[in-house]
Amino acid sequence: MSIKKYNPTTPSRRAMTGYSFEEITTTEPYKPLTFYKKNAAGRNNTGRITVRHQGGGHKKLYRMVDFSFDKKEIPAKVETIEYDPNRTGYIALVCYRDGERRYVLAHKDMKVGDVVITSESAKPVAGNRLPIGNIPVGLSIYNVELIVGLGASTVRSAGSSATVVSQEGEYTQVKLPSGEIRRIHKKCWATVGVVSNVDHNQVVIGKAGRSRWMGRRPTVLGSSMNTVDHPHGGGEGHQSLGQRKGPKTPWGKIARGVITRNRKSTDKWIVRTKRGKLLG
Repeated sequence: MSIKKYNPTTPSRRAMTGYSFEEITTTEPYKPLTFYKKNAAGRNNTGRITVRHQGGGHKKLYRMVDFSFDKKEIPAKVETIEYDPNRTGYIALVCYRDGERRYVLAHKDMKVGDVVITSESAKPVAGNRLPIGNIPVGLSIYNVELIVGLGASTVRSAGSSATVVSQEGEYTQVKLPSGEIRRIHKKCWATVGVVSNVDHNQVVIGKAGRSRWMGRRPTVLGSSMNTVDHPHGGGEGHQSLGQRKGPKTPWGKIARGVITRNRKSTDKWIVRTKRGKLLG
């Protein structure tokens, strides 16, 4: 994929970049696999804001992407490569031999006419899905299942991939995009390849309005607020955070560099953390 640049007709367009959409083959989604999903704007069922900086944005049709992959041993042919406003990677509409159509997450080299299959005996080529225990060491994988039967739950964003490090006993060691090395049961499934739209991280938004189109509301510096609104607030002008007993969240908790992970139940599956600490 190549990144599209804009003519500098306005100051914001001077640095702005966007997708060229060279891989996209259609602009209309497959209607039976779409539905309208209401935007909650970061509010819960009582109307309180529980996730800040959300709201507005363009209306979106939700595409029902198959992450369960429960159609096994049936080949599927890629019919279209499509843009999905709900995720960073592109999706592909595939038609199975029995006539059923589903959306799947496309890999970076996927094109119309490719044939993919979910099978224990599938060849380890890009697009095919098979148990992690059957994937050779060194291959890149995505759509990774962490718990047997749960479906693809991780490594799904644009340009991301995990790497099979080793096969030992009942478990496979997989290096995730964060750098963490984790044990995953060999009966868990994964798709071979790298997620499409690899240049997504090169896109420059360029202006505030474009963030609003995507449903992102402004973020204000705590040091620009009053003391009553934020621990960093108050004082004459901007001050360094070091003078305020360290950086804090809006609720007074210590921020930046503090480990917030509190899932000790999964430590037994982690061989090396993303910070390089050995656990296993």
